[in-house]
Amino acid sequence: MPETTPPTERTRVVRESHRGAYDRETIYKILDEGFVCHVGFAVDGHPYVIPTLFARVGDAIYFHGSVASRMLRNLSGGIPVCVTVTLTDGFVLARSVFNHSMNYRSVVALGQAALVEAPEEKLEALHAFTEKIIAGRWNDARQPSEKELKATSILRLPLTEVSAKMRVGPPEDDEADYVLPVWAGVIPLALTPGAPIRDEKCDAAIPTPAYTAHYKR
Repeated sequence: MPETTPPTERTRVVRESHRGAYDRETIYKILDEGFVCHVGFAVDGHPYVIPTLFARVGDAIYFHGSVASRMLRNLSGGIPVCVTVTLTDGFVLARSVFNHSMNYRSVVALGQAALVEAPEEKLEALHAFTEKIIAGRWNDARQPSEKELKATSILRLPLTEVSAKMRVGPPEDDEADYVLPVWAGVIPLALTPGAPIRDEKCDAAIPTPAYTAHYKR
């Protein structure tokens, strides 16, 4: 795959175009850091946007759910889909309310999702989901049974029509507002894990895994 994804009429960033990015390194870094994507699609003229877990494997993203899911039943039929991922990095407080903003990184991917049929590819996707949440967990926990694999639908969306958009940096005020006696700046935001909470039914003799006690990404 090329190192950049040439923007299409649908993925080109128009408003604040300088914030757009089309290189795979930037796009993949955002996708790999995000946990939840929002999948948008339409059925019988009604729009739906569903949040779901996802993972990137190579030049595609995978998302999954129950075989009874309306989203997965329809997407597997080849309905056009829009997948978005957003990371919030900070609140931007300007001197005027109008110029308040947010520092963020986002990705929009368009295309048609294909239902994954091969058991090996299903397992690869489920492995990616698990290890993305917490590295090392796949080998510790019981892996999916044949029944569980049959009850799970997984879809693959090739990252062929995709772009990123982001905002970084301090507030951007109107020139006349810089003299106002108003505090301005950025409040950084970050996802911070808490201490692991043992399940009440978990044997107290089982040690807490290091990847939970010292979780970091």
